[in-house]
Amino acid sequence: MIDIDELDEKFSIEGELGFAELEEDLVFITVSNKFADADICLYGAHVTSFKPRNSMEILWMSPDSSFEEGTPIRGGIPVCFPWFGPHKTDQDKPQHGFARLMYWNVIETSTLPSGETLVRLQLCSSEETKTFWENDFCAEMKIVVGTVLNVTLKVTNTSEVPFEYTCALHSYFSLSAIENLSIEGLEGVSYFNQLTGEKDVQKEFFLHIQEPLTRHYLGTETPVVIEDNVFNRRIKVDKSGSKVTTVWNPGEETCAKIGDLPDDAWETFVCVEATNAFDYPVQLSSGESFETSTIIGLEEKRDL
Repeated sequence: MIDIDELDEKFSIEGELGFAELEEDLVFITVSNKFADADICLYGAHVTSFKPRNSMEILWMSPDSSFEEGTPIRGGIPVCFPWFGPHKTDQDKPQHGFARLMYWNVIETSTLPSGETLVRLQLCSSEETKTFWENDFCAEMKIVVGTVLNVTLKVTNTSEVPFEYTCALHSYFSLSAIENLSIEGLEGVSYFNQLTGEKDVQKEFFLHIQEPLTRHYLGTETPVVIEDNVFNRRIKVDKSGSKVTTVWNPGEETCAKIGDLPDDAWETFVCVEATNAFDYPVQLSSGESFETSTIIGLEEKRDL
């Protein structure tokens, strides 16, 4: 049982950061500083909202998300760890790993000299995690809320033997409509098309989504920009410690089959994810750590 009063006493920052039971009694951190507002659920270390000052919400959340233990939250920034997608050998294990299905511990909150707000959450190996994955580890989510949102997954191998993992920061972005979307930054990058099983290279400068799409762009560390000409904004999605950029939209038919998505949800979001998987798993020797980050913010609208 999480004691909100105890968390408030130890970690709240007056006028800036507090704790509350939101969405079916799950415990959230609420942040409000001079740069932005943000909400972070302790269940899954899951950022569910990021709204810069004088701007609309950047992240997309499903109105049909369950918000209950045992079920992943749909939308925001799910943390996929220690595997991305289905488990390689056991289909009964949860999609995208167990990190998004467990409560994380708060280990630090602070106001940085810049005025940004820092939150650090931690999930370490336990008897519960070892029912899914045998390795000893300690994972940390570092979230910095400022003009941009900086979200970092740091994994440390606390065992005596090497291990390998895959991961993603599975970010959902809010759109006016899918037909108003263009994504730049992927021209010339090879990708694995998960829907066809084939590899190809993107030849176009802009990616426009006109059909169901699951592409994993391989060997790229460059930022992408999501432009929405109706919302009149450009969302820059930068990253570090990630060699794969995943772009996903389920399309109409698949969306209707996903229980925690409204049938028309595919029209109003796109996922652009900082991923390490496929040809780029993370390998850690004993005592080593690795960080994967996504950095999300707004760019000025370009003059046409």
